[in-house]
Amino acid sequence: MGEGPEQRPRKVALIHDFLLDLRGAERVFASICDAWPDADVYTAIYDERGTEGRFASRDVHTSFLQRLRPTARTFRALLPLYPYAVESFDLSGYDLVISSSSAWAHGVIVDDAALHVCYCHNPFRYAWNEREAALARRRFSRPALSAVLHRWRQWDWIAAQRVNRYVAVSDLTRRRIERYYGREAAVLHPPVDIARFTPDASKVGEEYLLVSELMFHKRIEVAVEAFNRLGRPLVIVGDGPELRRLRRLAGPTVRFEGRVSDARVAQLMQRARALVVTAVEEFGIAAVEAQASGRPVIALGHGGARKTVIPGRTGVLYDSADPRVLAQAVSDFDPLGIDPADCIAQARRFGVSAFQDGLRALVAGQLEEPRPAHRAGRRARRPPVRLRPQA
Repeated sequence: MGEGPEQRPRKVALIHDFLLDLRGAERVFASICDAWPDADVYTAIYDERGTEGRFASRDVHTSFLQRLRPTARTFRALLPLYPYAVESFDLSGYDLVISSSSAWAHGVIVDDAALHVCYCHNPFRYAWNEREAALARRRFSRPALSAVLHRWRQWDWIAAQRVNRYVAVSDLTRRRIERYYGREAAVLHPPVDIARFTPDASKVGEEYLLVSELMFHKRIEVAVEAFNRLGRPLVIVGDGPELRRLRRLAGPTVRFEGRVSDARVAQLMQRARALVVTAVEEFGIAAVEAQASGRPVIALGHGGARKTVIPGRTGVLYDSADPRVLAQAVSDFDPLGIDPADCIAQARRFGVSAFQDGLRALVAGQLEEPRPAHRAGRRARRPPVRLRPQA
């Protein structure tokens, strides 16, 4: 007798939005790849150098956009084309597809019999919760961008109905998936490679640290203005389209390191007086990394910070994205009064192996369930469409 479908080896595909550098989402995807070492890897665009060779041992399949050689600085100009790029992948023959998505990876089209599990970092923020903020900053191109985001929102909703199972990085993301897509999601917090970080209280200095992509929604200017007021040293690690504006705002005590290596981040974390977080993070991997280094966190008290930071024990939460409020929080908080052991214990809750075990268990449970065409009703009323590039 031949093997039944439940006995034969499953063919697995893993897909991420883009692999151009190593930010939090890319590190999460790397952990997913390690959990399925024989799976094929797909992404719209890929830069082996930018990802520091983390995926060099895998056969990474890219879309037609790869021919344009976009970089971490230029890839956003191709925004209208990414949905079409991800739908162009031929995933016929795969039994299991796991997407890691904060924009378009969840829109991949799979076989009817395949299981598609999406690990969702956040629904595409500029089509949903950050749409008005994005439009407000585009004075002259606002009508064109509005049309693109409206079409993207339609595509994104339709794409979401094709996914069999959503897994969210946090309660905040779970609520957004339900609100925007009408889908339920399990919550599995992302992994943090805490082994990269070595606490050493003897090396703690005077500088505060901020580690983030320099995007408008990250509100980095709040920290810049707060530390200008305080006259205290702040080191900012990261790159992005906000860099020039932030440099103009920065006073003499604010220093930009740009994009640095993992080893340098670990060194800065170890020496930092405290990590500063200004954004409403879906989870906030940097906050866990700081605690793994034995250092406390001063974070805006919304979103993932409520899960990762224990007020009074591993840091402090401030309640408003206002430079004056942050400055007061920094002034009132004594980082040296925090026990590094408490920070380390909190960080261990979010280790890589716990994440991988949790995701494998969720996928295995979903594979065991019968999969009737439970999304077919919505597809019949509003059929999936392929988004074509505009002429």
